[in-house]
Amino acid sequence: MAEASVVVSAGAMKHPRGLYILFMTEMWERFSYYGMRGLLVFYLTQHFLFGDQKAFLIYGAYTALVYLAPVIGGLLADQYLGSRKAVTFGAILLVLGHFGMAFEGPGAIADGNGSIQQSDFYLQIFYLSLALIITGVGFLKANISTIVGALYEQGDVRRDSGFTIFYMGINLGAFLGALLAGWLGQTFGWSWGFGAAGVGMLFGLMVFRLGQPLLEGHAEPPDLKHLSEKVFAGLSREMIVYLGGIAAIFVIWKMIQYQEFVGRLLDGFSIITLTGVLVFSFFRCTKEERDRMLVATILIIFSVLFWALFEQAGSSLNVLADRNIDRHVFGWEAPASMFQSLNSFFIITLAPLFSILWIRLGSTGREPSTPLKFGIGIGLLGLGFLALAFGLGQAGDDGRAPLIWLVLIYLLHTMGELCLSPVGLSMVTKLSVMRVVGFMMGVWFLASAYANFVAGRIA
Repeated sequence: MAEASVVVSAGAMKHPRGLYILFMTEMWERFSYYGMRGLLVFYLTQHFLFGDQKAFLIYGAYTALVYLAPVIGGLLADQYLGSRKAVTFGAILLVLGHFGMAFEGPGAIADGNGSIQQSDFYLQIFYLSLALIITGVGFLKANISTIVGALYEQGDVRRDSGFTIFYMGINLGAFLGALLAGWLGQTFGWSWGFGAAGVGMLFGLMVFRLGQPLLEGHAEPPDLKHLSEKVFAGLSREMIVYLGGIAAIFVIWKMIQYQEFVGRLLDGFSIITLTGVLVFSFFRCTKEERDRMLVATILIIFSVLFWALFEQAGSSLNVLADRNIDRHVFGWEAPASMFQSLNSFFIITLAPLFSILWIRLGSTGREPSTPLKFGIGIGLLGLGFLALAFGLGQAGDDGRAPLIWLVLIYLLHTMGELCLSPVGLSMVTKLSVMRVVGFMMGVWFLASAYANFVAGRIA
């Protein structure tokens, strides 16, 4: 996301028209995802009357599985479906999931004894909707980026500029989704906000399907004949993959209801993975390879710390904005979920500046190393929390702090993200031993998933 400045120098280049189909598809997908994400914690605490701890654990388990699912979805697309078919299937699941969220049903009721009465039917619809969204993201998220790359030949100078345009679509969708769905959901009712997210995803699916003629010949199945071959009970491999995806929905539907199980699963996977990396580094690598692998592993561990704190945005910071921040802007009290748009707004405005900064520092030999950029990012993250802690001390008699301190923490956290996030994947490919680079990319995504669950525990 920190490559936005490339558009300035390469904007005159003509890109494949399919890029703009993918731009709009991903913009609407992120619109729906971040619009729903901004409302999720409030929906749990104010509609279903879950306590904060339970709500944050559900949020953490959900976002962890959202980050983990694309690893499997990407593998299925690489081996069988091809990216275009995977994106279509994922988008259909996302539309169903987001519209499922719009069926809010009657809210929970607290009786005089402090017990909560909930509609189990609508609660199960909610969990099923989350499972549909998680599975849909798994099939769509990694694979739509693969299609962007497939539009360009190796060595095409337009590639970086094309990805920059695509990433701007991601942030534009996230920015608009948090504003519109957040405002609708907290002003007119949950079904309005979640419904808006569903309409946005439906637009994305329609754009992608109508734009298929511009994408043909790119990111096709590796072997179309092999994919259509019937292998079991008259079913083709393609149909078996789809049925497997539907089966995954029901597995995730149950998993998401047992958040601590998701946590223990991630704990176990993380320990096994870390042990495997260390054993490989010490017993299967040369000294130089071992040192590089250890540096990559340490940086990945620090990324878990960063994202676990950064991802407080959708949970504890969101609730804090609702309860402890004076949100009046020119006499109008903005819904708390709308401030989820600040991160995307600052990325759109600051990414070009950071890109220019790194280029100029690099031209004079003063660009920070990857570990130093990680350190700067974590430092800015901590500084953001310190600024907010100071700001909360300035709260008035109503217990609400000035809005500027909430804006400041998002500004500092976004600056930290721009120092750490863009170099993360590049770091993995540069430092990892080539024969395990794919595995290390999986470790990076596992770390992101684990960080999101840890974020729920911290919240």
